[in-house]
Amino acid sequence: MIQNPFPAQDSKSCVYDFMTTSDNQHIRYGIWDSHNEKTKGSVILLNGRKEFMEKHAETIGELNQRGLDVYSLDWRGQGLSSRILANRHKGFINNYDSYINDLNLFVRKIVQPQAAIPLVILAHSMGGHIVLRFIHEYPEIADKVVLVSPMIDILTSPLSGWLVRLIARVAIKAGLGHAYIMGSGDYTVDQFKGNRLTSDPERFRDENKAILENPDLALGGATYGWLSATFESVDILTAPGFAKKITTPILIVGAGCDRVVSVNAQKTICSLLPNCSFTEITGARHEILKETDAVRSIFWNEFDRFTHTCKI
Repeated sequence: MIQNPFPAQDSKSCVYDFMTTSDNQHIRYGIWDSHNEKTKGSVILLNGRKEFMEKHAETIGELNQRGLDVYSLDWRGQGLSSRILANRHKGFINNYDSYINDLNLFVRKIVQPQAAIPLVILAHSMGGHIVLRFIHEYPEIADKVVLVSPMIDILTSPLSGWLVRLIARVAIKAGLGHAYIMGSGDYTVDQFKGNRLTSDPERFRDENKAILENPDLALGGATYGWLSATFESVDILTAPGFAKKITTPILIVGAGCDRVVSVNAQKTICSLLPNCSFTEITGARHEILKETDAVRSIFWNEFDRFTHTCKI
């Protein structure tokens, strides 16, 4: 067993390992047993772009306190999973099918053989996007799904969406798929002032603290390859008739002050999903799970109501 990356937790409660994909990529995953006689089920916790499991240690602990076992992974190309490019700071993916296939392998090989039911998927941002495509293909997997600030579409301000798509297409045709998009580069320590992610200064620092302890967790900006693959997947997700085929019960929790992904796109897809409800948290920024206690309290109330769980 690899050293527990969550030293604040009981080391006996965390299993931390790797699985190997058919294309020989190594995907890191973690399992946290609630060790509670009143186990209420299991949660697959899936993070967003640039993120890794250490960042969500607090959320994992809160799920365990609800009697829920937790399963999570680092997406390929980030965290301590295999990086695709020689410069490990570059955010890149060829196609979102790779994410979906990795998630399917994780569920079939690691989660399903041992997970207590019911099984809930809790996914943030890019993870929410991947989950919607995943449950479209595999509707039998999850009993319920909670999407936090899901990336149904990205915000491109100050540039218009059509212009950014055009730039991405031109860059790909020019062979610049591995190049950083304009204005981005290798990882640097983010500053709290002016950040778009959270209004909580302490939780904002969690990511930087984890990277300071293990620099291999760091990921920089997105490449044109990632951007192009994202637009392609957005078009699949928002194509006419796609959403209505997803019948799993879904709760979408949106951030009222989100400047990363489109809240309007979240509301639109929710209206098209047969079994979806939407809650918008006023004043919240993109990373609701890393927001202030007040914002997180609203989220957990919605989560508990939807999943019929609460702290034991």
